[in-house]
Amino acid sequence: MTTERRYAMPVSETGWTIPAGFESVLRWEYADGRQSLLNLYEKGKNRQWNANDRIDWTLDLDPENPQGLPDEQISIYGSDIWSRLTATERANLRRHLQAQQLSQFLHGEQGALLCAAKIVQQVPSVDAKFYAATQVVDEARHVEAYARLLHDKFELAYPITPTLKRLLNDVLTDSRWDITYLGMQVLIEGLALAAFASIRDHAKNPLAAAVNAYVMEDEARHVAFGRIALRDYYPQLSEAERDEREEFAVEACYLMRDRFLAIEVWETLGLPVDECVALVQGSERMRLFRTRLFTRIVPTIKDIGLWGPRIRRAYADMGVLGYADADAEALLAQDERVAADFDARRAGTPAPSRS
Repeated sequence: MTTERRYAMPVSETGWTIPAGFESVLRWEYADGRQSLLNLYEKGKNRQWNANDRIDWTLDLDPENPQGLPDEQISIYGSDIWSRLTATERANLRRHLQAQQLSQFLHGEQGALLCAAKIVQQVPSVDAKFYAATQVVDEARHVEAYARLLHDKFELAYPITPTLKRLLNDVLTDSRWDITYLGMQVLIEGLALAAFASIRDHAKNPLAAAVNAYVMEDEARHVAFGRIALRDYYPQLSEAERDEREEFAVEACYLMRDRFLAIEVWETLGLPVDECVALVQGSERMRLFRTRLFTRIVPTIKDIGLWGPRIRRAYADMGVLGYADADAEALLAQDERVAADFDARRAGTPAPSRS
């Protein structure tokens, strides 16, 4: 069965052509690479994995709660709407909400695939081209894994949300190579890491948890890639140019924070959309989730030098300014350790140390 027939709602398009104009850069100097980026390239090569082999696809999902997530994560949990649902309707709601979230992961990973390929073409340094090439393979693998999870296990998918589509459009159509880094490597990937972690750390289903753990291991390197490249580049820009990047980042952060409304699910299941959206917006758990989405983004934005008054005001307004001093390197190392733990549990051996 095709993806189109798995979508929970009618789709008007099965593809999206994005017009873009940018220069492809070839460089004849091959020996001026930054050691930090070359080290990341080595790690990217060494950590390649096969989704067919590393993930146990024989595991099944529970049809009543596919990923085994707590109901408390559902924003309408405990409401009058929730209490009126039958056990069957609650099971269907869990399946649709989880499929909708995973579908956005899937669409975002395809966007990341295009962005990584764009970086290979655009970026002026060979060391960055090398690492971006490993990311292209990573992103293809992520698309493969999430598509398989949705097609074979959920047998359900949702189209891309308008907010994610808008953000990908902004990143992919901009001709400046650093905006591709900023939009994808720092902002979209940084937020995705926190969203993946909510499943990795809370899912009782080992298949769902493992897919997200292994994807996170790769994505943490991708955020580090953006941090290394932009930390070197942004000090070279004028104050006006940095202000422009800050404005882009602020708008993107608000857009990402406010996109977890699941409007398509409430509509598809015939639930009162306005009431459900109000419950999502007023949910304390959703407020905490939205705050935690920025655990990777805020310290990276500070580290790359986009730390003017505009972006600090925005992060204070979002309640996430406290993440500015988080240790991004420690978070990367933790993601790698958790993935190694998943490997060890599957193999029945102690988790190896990873350098």
